[in-house]
Amino acid sequence: MQVAQIEELDKRRVRVHLEDGRDFALYKGEVRKLGLTEGEELSLGQYEEIQNGILAKRAKKRALHLLARMDRTEAQLRQKLRQGYYTEEAIEEAVSYVKGLRYLDDARYARNFVRCQKGQKSQGNMRMALLSKGIPRKLAEQALEEECGQETEQELILRWVEKKHYSKETADRKEKQRMYQFLLRKGFRSNEILHVLDYLT
Repeated sequence: MQVAQIEELDKRRVRVHLEDGRDFALYKGEVRKLGLTEGEELSLGQYEEIQNGILAKRAKKRALHLLARMDRTEAQLRQKLRQGYYTEEAIEEAVSYVKGLRYLDDARYARNFVRCQKGQKSQGNMRMALLSKGIPRKLAEQALEEECGQETEQELILRWVEKKHYSKETADRKEKQRMYQFLLRKGFRSNEILHVLDYLT
């Protein structure tokens, strides 16, 4: 395979583009040591040395560092590693490594997220948030079921209504509208909100 381009990323690093579409980041000293130049052939042995001797080790360290700072989903971790210009092979190795250490667990992440958010957001909002973070739908549903149990959306709405000291006896039209809009922003469905505001308060 041929080195198609060596592109400067910053003062210390370059991005090496191979003719087959693969690319990765190396330090300038590593490029000099490996003797990589544009237009030259990169042997399979050299590529394996870069992949196993440099990138895989570095990706594992980076994954550990990222997870030490905050819990992430597998999709978020992969995205972060791609932003660091690691090869897909290095990313796979790093993900397997941190999973093996139990530092990366989408099911645990989903349960923790729901546990922290269930008093603040509707199940619909939490589901959408989990899916947007790359949590598979099945794990999102499982976490919602485990953490929310049998609590209904109406019970959650009622909890917010009580927290806001709303009462239909004393509320005027404007106050009801404000409460309705507030609950909509929390992600509750219109018919559920109206049922609680009209019949359960």
